[in-house]
Amino acid sequence: MKIAFYSPLKSPNHPVPSGDRLMARLLISALERAGHEVHVVSELRAFLREPSMPEIADLFGKAEAEKERIAALWRVSGPPDVWFCYHLYYKAPDLIGPGLAREFGIAYLTAEASYSKRRNTGPSAEMQDRVLDAVRLADVNICLTERDRDGLAAAAPDARLTPLPPFIDPILMLERHPKPQPNRLITVAMMRPGDKMQSYVMLAEALTRLTHLPWTLSIVGDGPQAAEVRALFSRFEADRILWHGERTAAEIADLLSTSSLYLWPGCGEAFGLAYLEAQAAGLPVVAQAVAGVPSVVVHDRTGLLTPPDDVAAYAQAIERLLTDDGLRARLASGARVFAREERSIDRAAVRLADILDRYVKRA
Repeated sequence: MKIAFYSPLKSPNHPVPSGDRLMARLLISALERAGHEVHVVSELRAFLREPSMPEIADLFGKAEAEKERIAALWRVSGPPDVWFCYHLYYKAPDLIGPGLAREFGIAYLTAEASYSKRRNTGPSAEMQDRVLDAVRLADVNICLTERDRDGLAAAAPDARLTPLPPFIDPILMLERHPKPQPNRLITVAMMRPGDKMQSYVMLAEALTRLTHLPWTLSIVGDGPQAAEVRALFSRFEADRILWHGERTAAEIADLLSTSSLYLWPGCGEAFGLAYLEAQAAGLPVVAQAVAGVPSVVVHDRTGLLTPPDDVAAYAQAIERLLTDDGLRARLASGARVFAREERSIDRAAVRLADILDRYVKRA
């Protein structure tokens, strides 16, 4: 099939790396592995951090112009078989695809759509309406987490929903044989305001309770809050914290392969592909059982999940794995198997092929 791919939150071609960009690229790659022809149909970013009525009106105008541009092209070259929209929610709805799908009679699919009734107030309500319209129109909504699936089912009981667990291309991690250095901890995350900064704060606080143990922490990442993150960890001896900055995927795989534990509290994480990458490298994860994290980390099989906002419990889980190498080794083995056999891009390609065969009517 010919698939028009659109990501209103962040294009797969966006210059700034993030989990959203990576997931968009992985979906495209998986669709191509399933035998489909995929092209990014629009670069219009529909993201509004705090939607206001003037901003919404301006965005709607840009979206209408983009819709007309695409429609004009399709009238000449013919439309695709499918419009595939990745990650739409109240801050980034799909303002282009539903109209084109109706006009040209093509299939419409979403992946990682989310809906929360809490946002049905003020200017956000208008954006929410567009999300709900897309979800109801969709031939199928592909849900990456149970959390998203439950939210869509409550808001649109008649919507067609199907699961696709988060996945990665594990090849870089699987190429490297794990050589964990004792007590070497690692985290990989952007340094930006909001949930990411909250996780850094919680991680630093947990580690202050473990200074009696001989750990070191590698921190991989960069961003606008880099100075604030460095300040958080300035309370520790300088040789405990290793700052790596932003690194390539291959460099991150090298660092993971020599570490023994992956730490990231995961405050507000939609799911977190970095958890899957760490597990593919053979690292147990210590995270919170919060938001979408349980969709990528299996408690007592691939890592340890602790109650939300419980710094003491989080610190205790880290200490358990630093002091019980048998447990750490068991979880390390389970993590690698899980990422390789259950969350690989090849497995996702098979699942996506089945979804399209089942829900998309061929012309």
